[in-house]
Amino acid sequence: MSDQPLEEQVLHRVEDRVAWITLNRPEVRNAITPDQRERVIALLEEASADLAVGAVVLGATGEGFCTGADLRAGRRAAPPKPEGAPDRIMGDAARMIRRGAQRLIAAVLDCEKPVVAAVNGTAAGIGAHLAFACDLVVAAEEARFIEVFVRRGISPDGGGAYLLPRLVGVQKAKELIFFGDDLPASEAERIGLVSKVVPRAELEETAGGLARRLAAGPTKAIGMAKWLLNRSLDSDRVTAFDEEAWAQELVVGTADSQEGIASFVERRDPRFRGF
Repeated sequence: MSDQPLEEQVLHRVEDRVAWITLNRPEVRNAITPDQRERVIALLEEASADLAVGAVVLGATGEGFCTGADLRAGRRAAPPKPEGAPDRIMGDAARMIRRGAQRLIAAVLDCEKPVVAAVNGTAAGIGAHLAFACDLVVAAEEARFIEVFVRRGISPDGGGAYLLPRLVGVQKAKELIFFGDDLPASEAERIGLVSKVVPRAELEETAGGLARRLAAGPTKAIGMAKWLLNRSLDSDRVTAFDEEAWAQELVVGTADSQEGIASFVERRDPRFRGF
């Protein structure tokens, strides 16, 4: 376990309406602890509610983006068990996944602001899924993605079997998960898992530039678009069309929508404020 204060293990700042959330345990290639996970979840929830934030960048320091769960981190104490009960009881592992990795991935998907991943190095296991859950993924040329679960003799968790088929199709998802081979950034871009691949020196500026563009836009309209797009993967046409209509009903009442219409009529650039 790290002796760093939690605020130093997960850095946070807001600049130009962009919230930067940065994993900062480079000595373990940002393997994530339960406490770090909870801080990231809380910061994403905070970003959703903060009118001063229009977009989020999720990044990391050092050579690794996130190499999965830190198995050396101490687990929270379990409730006492009756005498003679085994150390692990059916339901323990499922409960741990639901309360841990799945909540982290859901926090990215459910964030009301667009989230840009800045992947500096290896993203493995839950670290890969953390990147894939983001709305845009910018990767350094040396970055790689690994569905490491099969190497440990376990099935994927943290939303991997949900995310990958929707991003690359079922057959490619099976290939990635069954073999667990390293996936270079260039190949990840080719199959649609990564938006841009850039030299490492340009990673922060590229991810930040995308985030600043998003943050300058109509925040509620973009957030509703994110919700609709994520929902569409699980909806039938009738439901999707109905939700699209009601989303527009809500968005047209925002100040940014009125500004967008006014700027068009007045032939000027819009000045969105995020509400």
